[in-house]
Amino acid sequence: MPQHDLEALWEAHCRYEFETRDVDATMATMVADPYVNHIPTMTGGVGHDHLKRFYKYHFIGANPPDTEMVPVSRTVGASSIVDEMIFRFTHTSEIDWMLPGIPPTGRRVEIPLVAIVRFEGDKLVHEHIYWDQASVLVQLGLLDPAGLPVAGAETARKVLDKTLPSNTLMKAWASSEGRPI
Repeated sequence: MPQHDLEALWEAHCRYEFETRDVDATMATMVADPYVNHIPTMTGGVGHDHLKRFYKYHFIGANPPDTEMVPVSRTVGASSIVDEMIFRFTHTSEIDWMLPGIPPTGRRVEIPLVAIVRFEGDKLVHEHIYWDQASVLVQLGLLDPAGLPVAGAETARKVLDKTLPSNTLMKAWASSEGRPI
């Protein structure tokens, strides 16, 4: 059982990042030598100054005003949280951490996103953030999904609604219909 309320610590950290957009308050939730890695784009920072610079100029404040995180599931361990969510936004500004160098397209994006967060005591040590970059690029019109096993916003919708069709990218799926199982 965690010694500290890790959920409350994580929620405060996210509130400072996305609601109040307060770099100093965000950094105050972290250990002296934290790190963040957004896996698909390798953006983030290692160490206080590097991460604070990243947060100040490339993350907090860079997110579009309609950014929304919809909780899906959360697992809390003794010193970590795994948070699954749907991350939604309209691409109205350059989002360096997710889409480095890509000018705003004005398009809506919704993707499943997973955060793996580790704590030491009452401070956040690191975040590993995962999402499907191909899905983001498809939704922005930057990647043509024709002939590729990638999908767009339907990936997020499927997470929220298990009744939506599965296996739509598998051309061979229909050939197994009616076969013995």
